[in-house]
Amino acid sequence: GQPLGVLDGIPIAVKDNFNTAGIETTCASNMLKGYISPYNATVVQKLLDQGAVLLGKTNLDEFAMGSGSTDGVFGPVRNPWSYSRQYKEKSVPKPHSQDEESDWVITGGSSGGSAAAVASYTCFAALGSDTGGSTRNPAAHCGVVGLKPTYGLISRHGLIPLVNSMDVPGILTRCVDDAAVVLGSLAGHDPKDSTTIQDDFKPFELPNLTDVSKLSIGIPKEYHAPGLSSEILALWSKAADLFKNAGAKVIEVSLPHTSYSIVCYHVLCTAEVASNMARFDGLEYGHRSDMNKSTESMYAATRREGFNDVVRGRILSGNYFLLKQNYENYFIKAQKVRRLIANDFVKVFRSGVDILLTPTTLSDAAPYMEFIKEDNRTRSTQDDILTQAANMAGLPAINVPTALSERGLPIGLQFIGRSFQEKQLLTVAKWFEKQVKFPMIQLEEVKRHEHNVFQHQKSASFT
Repeated sequence: GQPLGVLDGIPIAVKDNFNTAGIETTCASNMLKGYISPYNATVVQKLLDQGAVLLGKTNLDEFAMGSGSTDGVFGPVRNPWSYSRQYKEKSVPKPHSQDEESDWVITGGSSGGSAAAVASYTCFAALGSDTGGSTRNPAAHCGVVGLKPTYGLISRHGLIPLVNSMDVPGILTRCVDDAAVVLGSLAGHDPKDSTTIQDDFKPFELPNLTDVSKLSIGIPKEYHAPGLSSEILALWSKAADLFKNAGAKVIEVSLPHTSYSIVCYHVLCTAEVASNMARFDGLEYGHRSDMNKSTESMYAATRREGFNDVVRGRILSGNYFLLKQNYENYFIKAQKVRRLIANDFVKVFRSGVDILLTPTTLSDAAPYMEFIKEDNRTRSTQDDILTQAANMAGLPAINVPTALSERGLPIGLQFIGRSFQEKQLLTVAKWFEKQVKFPMIQLEEVKRHEHNVFQHQKSASFT
């Protein structure tokens, strides 16, 4: 009967790579099938302490390695927009010979389950994790807000690690104000995570920005990347004009090392993956093979049976980069390039730019059958190209759903802010969200009496 906090009774969902006491945590892998953690991740505990109600764990790519949420042992995540009136009205009717069951689009990854849960009204907020864009990418494809906070602002304790130096718990909500509320509940120092900030974090309420004339918005020219769809390019340009017409200063900026970031990211990512995955050996917890010829054969069989090809491939690559003869040429060089990428951002922000405006993804969500034609590594290289630089530099970034594509699917744009300046970033994102009036998803199953709500929410400037 006692109120617990600002999230009293609010339904939430949690990506299945956050430990939850008494509830299975699998990372969508056979390796952790049946594993029940003895403790809650700090972020999960904080949500529960604030009165949030955990509805369930959400699907992901195995061990969060992927950009489509299609590679976990529970099967792929379907994008709720595949079943929306907006998409159905625009999609070309398929001949009866084609399987209608396969006519759906992906959510993006690796936090696709969390994004789908929020987009389909299953919960008000969900936790994802963001290593190279895994919260913002599915947020863009599912038409929700996806916030990646500054590295160190939110505790990683209890988040099963992928890349320790880049992982950040991400927040998925349906509007920017909700993201600010959840951030206020989660941020701050955690004695169990030495990488969190020491200062106290004071939750904030987002002001209603009316005057953007003092803002300087940077448009990084390098984000005009190969493969960027003409639709998203036009939308990006339209958004820049929106700020300019409202009085903000909009300038083109350069982040010269952006083109090297994806290669650098994959070297550092696989190197840390190789180290982090060493704990899954079949001895202490998780899957253990029946192979009992020797300890070594048991290790090998356990890892062969427990991990999918994607995870094994990244472990092998990472160990290759960390070999004594390769260490200088790959790992050390990648660390130096990472520093250059981070310095690019520092220089741009020192020049007076407040916020960077970029696309989040290269296109709207791909149909599942098309998406699986390419291998996971190729897809991750393409799909994270616009998001992972923010992780390399540890900067806060947010996806704001902006408009519907010609196919009736969501397109989002990304704002990148200065370190620990979440309030400014979210305030600008909220102003932008108000201008674009992104339409609500009209799921086929939603009753007609809600029609007037949808009418009220229709997109104005960006349709």
